[in-house]
Amino acid sequence: MSMTTEAPPTVTDQKCSTHSRAVQRDIEPGSIVECISCGERIKFQAKIRPKQVICNVYKGKNWDRVEHFHAPCYSEAGEPHGPVDTTPVVKVRRVAAKNNPAMQGS
Repeated sequence: MSMTTEAPPTVTDQKCSTHSRAVQRDIEPGSIVECISCGERIKFQAKIRPKQVICNVYKGKNWDRVEHFHAPCYSEAGEPHGPVDTTPVVKVRRVAAKNNPAMQGS
């Protein structure tokens, strides 16, 4: 049984994409999602620090669901939602906003 999220993503900035995309992220402790490709649970392992690929999937111009993959499974599946964005996550938004005038409010 695979798990998908059925609520729309939160828009955190002015940009809004309407096409499916994939990002690589660390697996967080307590993760309870399953890989869409192999069906296995995506598990946190402190010593290994494996990665997962999280995909926002759109049908037409409408967001449909989120799919989770083990990073190797996504590659083996032929990158079904496009190339993986490996840009690191900005964990502290206040610091990013302070250092980026475009993110500062009036």
